[in-house]
Amino acid sequence: MGLQSASFKDLDQIVEIERYTNEHPWSIANFESSLDAGNCSVVLKHDKKIIGYAFFSIISTDSHLLNITVSRDHHGKGYGKRILERVIMQSKVLGASVIFLEVRVSNYKAINFYEKFGFKRDAIRYNYYEADPKEDALLMSKQSL
Repeated sequence: MGLQSASFKDLDQIVEIERYTNEHPWSIANFESSLDAGNCSVVLKHDKKIIGYAFFSIISTDSHLLNITVSRDHHGKGYGKRILERVIMQSKVLGASVIFLEVRVSNYKAINFYEKFGFKRDAIRYNYYEADPKEDALLMSKQSL
């Protein structure tokens, strides 16, 4: 099992996982745009098959976690932890001192996951996520990487 950066060749597998795992998935265009913009990524593979990934951006001393997902059939096996640990480590190596993220206020499982890593609840962005009805985002951050 190995961690590496995502490439355009990985996007078909990533989008498949995204569609079956997330209620409001990123499109292939979102992932392509993220790679085109030079954002960082982590892909966890087992036998050339992707089982999880993360995309994040670094701007000066800030890291912004954009997307982190583990395929449903691999939940509860510690893979999300491995991916997030790599994001934190890479962010630190690239000069970030803080990581920010947004998460749906209804996503209690993710909020608890981030809090185990030392992320703190910072604020609410009202009507942040497009849906019917719109949903608020909880802003979280982890300081002093």
